[in-house]
Amino acid sequence: MTGENPASQARVRVWDVPTRLFHWLLVAGFGFCWWTGETGRLEWHRWSGYGLLGLVIFRIYWGFFGSSTARFANFLRGPRAMLSYLRGAWSIEAGHNPLGALSVVLMLALLVAQIVLGLFAVDVDGIESGPLSLYVSFDAGRAAARWHEYMFNALLWLVALHVLAIAYYLVMKRENLPAAMLHGTRSFPVEVQPVRRASATRFFLGVILAALLTWLVARAFQPWA
Repeated sequence: MTGENPASQARVRVWDVPTRLFHWLLVAGFGFCWWTGETGRLEWHRWSGYGLLGLVIFRIYWGFFGSSTARFANFLRGPRAMLSYLRGAWSIEAGHNPLGALSVVLMLALLVAQIVLGLFAVDVDGIESGPLSLYVSFDAGRAAARWHEYMFNALLWLVALHVLAIAYYLVMKRENLPAAMLHGTRSFPVEVQPVRRASATRFFLGVILAALLTWLVARAFQPWA
């Protein structure tokens, strides 16, 4: 527990709307991908995979051109900062702490790997395959399918750790992180800078870019075929 007087804490806007939308759409999309894969609804699984691809493309774009707390440059830290955070010497900032930032990057990296493997994966009968499987051999496509499953299991472990971290913050520090990702604000015992929001123009450019690249991938980069 923090021991701080809640009345002395100020609420600060931390997360912008695009970041929060991405987070909850990713939660829903990941769960839907799992369900469709486990129940053999492979056509829906493919479409839900395209949805996740679009979300991840947008998040990577938003990590460079989005609001301040969403930008990689503003929350990625080195080992020294992580040790400082673990020792309790980290200066409080809006957004991700050093360990939370590492979790975000690791999850994005695993998601990219999971999605890319799915794009090249070949089903056992060769019927339900990823759109980019035409660029690899059958054996390579089957290997991609196996690693697609392995990577999903790794993601499940990471999600479990993420949930445990959220539970720790809720029970031990009395911080409701999921609620902050819903309404965008958090309470801090010291003054911190609120999020500097990116323009609506940048948001719509990101959406268009993500949709275009996802469409090209779904068409196996053969838009007029």
